[in-house]
Amino acid sequence: MKSGRTDSVSRVIKASPQTIYKAFLDPEAWASWLPPDGMSGHIDRFDPREGGTYRMVLTYDEAEHTGGKTSVNSDVVEGRFIELVPNERVVHVVEFESDDPAFSGEMKMIWSLAAAPGGTEVTMIAENVPTGIRPEDHEMGMSSTLANLAACVE
Repeated sequence: MKSGRTDSVSRVIKASPQTIYKAFLDPEAWASWLPPDGMSGHIDRFDPREGGTYRMVLTYDEAEHTGGKTSVNSDVVEGRFIELVPNERVVHVVEFESDDPAFSGEMKMIWSLAAAPGGTEVTMIAENVPTGIRPEDHEMGMSSTLANLAACVE
């Protein structure tokens, strides 16, 4: 169920917009930096072009975790790339595979890259965040994703 809520985070990463943009187009890099702390990712399908789709399985690292959106320990995400502007912006929509209506609907993810002193300011905006995702959990997850991206490219 869509909440109409928008969440956002940003961070300056010590890398060029070109280097960061490449990390969005590489499925191995994507699978390494996109999952937030406590999760690992596996790409089943990845076609990084406008209109292209991807399917990613996120698995909780702790076996006793029981809060997955798709199963007790996983989140499966179906995504579609809406806009790819080299070295500037990546926009995609994601939908969780879930029987719980609190996680249904498309969430739009907007990633902006802007040259900044010392690197690139990366801003991540999530629109229409499902109601089942608590704001504090989402902010923490989004921030850890940006930290992972920084570790991948710096």
